[in-house]
Amino acid sequence: MPQPIEGYAVIGDCRTAALVGVEGGIDWLCLPRFDSASVFGAILGGADQGGWILRPTDAAATMTRAYAPDTFTLVTRWTTPDGEVEVTDLMPRTDGRSDVIRRIRGIQGRVPMRQTLRVRFDYAASLPWMRQVGTADAPALLAVAGPDALVVRGAELEAHGHSHIADFTLDAGETLDLQLSWFAPHEQMPAPLDVDGAIAGTERWWRSWVSGCLEPGAYDDAVRRSLLVLRLLTHEDTGGIVAAATTSLPEEFGGSRNWDYRYVWLRDAALTLEALMHHGYTREAQAWRQWLLRAIAGDPADVQIMYGLAGERRLPEWEVPSLPGYGGSSPVRAGNAASEQYQADVFGEVMIALDAARHVGLDDDDFSWSLQVALLGEVEHSLDRPDSGIWEIRGDERHFTHSRAMLWAAFDRGVCAVEYEGRPGPAERWRKLRDRLATEIEQTGFDAELGSYVQFAGTREVDAALLQLAQIGYVAYDDPRMLGTVARIEQTLLRDGLVRRYRTEGDVDGVPGDENAFLACSFWLVEQYAHSGRLPEAESLMERLLGFRNELGLLSEEFDVRHRRHAGNTPQALSHLALVRAADAIAHARGIVAEHARASIARSSRRMAPAH
Repeated sequence: MPQPIEGYAVIGDCRTAALVGVEGGIDWLCLPRFDSASVFGAILGGADQGGWILRPTDAAATMTRAYAPDTFTLVTRWTTPDGEVEVTDLMPRTDGRSDVIRRIRGIQGRVPMRQTLRVRFDYAASLPWMRQVGTADAPALLAVAGPDALVVRGAELEAHGHSHIADFTLDAGETLDLQLSWFAPHEQMPAPLDVDGAIAGTERWWRSWVSGCLEPGAYDDAVRRSLLVLRLLTHEDTGGIVAAATTSLPEEFGGSRNWDYRYVWLRDAALTLEALMHHGYTREAQAWRQWLLRAIAGDPADVQIMYGLAGERRLPEWEVPSLPGYGGSSPVRAGNAASEQYQADVFGEVMIALDAARHVGLDDDDFSWSLQVALLGEVEHSLDRPDSGIWEIRGDERHFTHSRAMLWAAFDRGVCAVEYEGRPGPAERWRKLRDRLATEIEQTGFDAELGSYVQFAGTREVDAALLQLAQIGYVAYDDPRMLGTVARIEQTLLRDGLVRRYRTEGDVDGVPGDENAFLACSFWLVEQYAHSGRLPEAESLMERLLGFRNELGLLSEEFDVRHRRHAGNTPQALSHLALVRAADAIAHARGIVAEHARASIARSSRRMAPAH
């Protein structure tokens, strides 16, 4: 059986990330970028797919672990009958390098340790050539295959079949540093790191970054950790924000709902940007806006819903035969065919995020505003086109109510930019298009008999994405239409008290099988409760959701309540940003509103008049 998804910690350098399991193994690592091919892929198969295990040789050794406060330095304490050791894992923030540090320190007694290294480049399809390149005093093992090379330093590793193993014993007070460094084999091998300096500098950077957080006054520890996760998933050089650090961790165990999330969705990145800006991170907002302008520059008709980290457009989806899948959940996929879908809602999310950016001091230049005007021109041109919706259904395209409301929001933010910010643009035409969309939504997207908005025109099904209608200002949180929608969601989408995205039984998505509760949707329900006078229910659900985090404060995409386990890719940006929004909503409902939040709320209430 594979280790549970919640058993994994994440370490990262804001260019890529590694997952470290409870057995001491780095079971997932792609180098040098989040979306590179894996070097260690054991989480999607087993030992043959590559990994780097470091732990006591005593199989009965017990462990506890935690992050050093406000960092991604993972500290694991191993205890055996003979003593204790501490393993510190991190990916240092260095100038363009890709490294992993594993420091072992003897705490008490004597502890025999084993390091087992299995390097498997190119999603475990490429077995590298390995050779010793160090000395007796400074051992180093080099692995090379095609465009990839690794050097591992710190302990002499000996070949055992297709693995390399080092056995050693650590006494109290002793320290051994292991280093892994990736480089392109046509370039010079990187020099060893100054480990003390790398650890201190990396921890100092993370703590400095999070010290700028404007906290909501509710669930501050969880908010800080979630914002740290969002920063970890933001690429240092490009500003692109990946949806998760992994691919193909299953939404349904044993099923085929396995997708690659190592790319930049305009929707997820825009929502992440809003969460960061609301908590004081304008530098990240500036970097993301620049990424956005580069990525979508060109013909607005060519805008995609997702891109690579540097704005790459070609993300072809293919099945990876060399990775059997998590617990046999197959196929494993690289790339994502959703990049070719039309999802109308992204135009709204982008316009909302850019509107929010203006109100934290990021004024539009001629290029950014002209691009927004062009985007609205494309929205107008494609106004009647059905789409695949927020959940990227692989069934028939439809006029999803959520998508239509997001188009309403796109025009609404354009009108507001002209009327309140003095930007040049055809506000009157945009206002008429906004009102036309509102009329359509009320006529075809609202079922008067049910008293609820519905998933799309012609159905009686609901969709958890409808919870966003109040978030974007289309309708008030306490409007009877919104309250009726919430009641319908509670009746049909709650499973074990958590919210599913939609009923897969309705066969709307064109994919076989089922899925677990989607964590972001449950946080959206917390937000809705908090803003509509149901604070005790909001607090109760929030406490329950926070209890689903692992001991390090991490969340994946979904949660299997029956077996109390995480499901889907991890750590998931959408889950963590929804947590932040939910905490903000509860703080507001409690009357704990920081001054920066008061100003933001005042601006929002001025600009976003609910539709009638």
